[in-house]
Amino acid sequence: MIPVTKLDGSRYWINPHMIESMEENPDLTVTFFSGKKIVIKDKPETLIESIISYRRQIGIGKQEL
Repeated sequence: MIPVTKLDGSRYWINPHMIESMEENPDLTVTFFSGKKIVIKDKPETLIESIISYRRQIGIGKQEL
C-alpha cells in the first residue's frame, strides 16, 4: 500500500496494483480497476515515484527486467 493525500488533507492508502489510470485536471484523479475514483493532492510524478519505490521494495522490479 502507498500513502496519498486526499483534498481534505487526510491520508489514504491505496493498492498501486489496482490503479487503472490517472488524470490531472488540475487535481489528480486516480481511477481503479473497480471503477472507483479518488481525487488527491499528490502530483502525478510523486505518485509514480511512490509506485516505483513500492515495487522495488517488494521485489517486483527485478522480475520485470
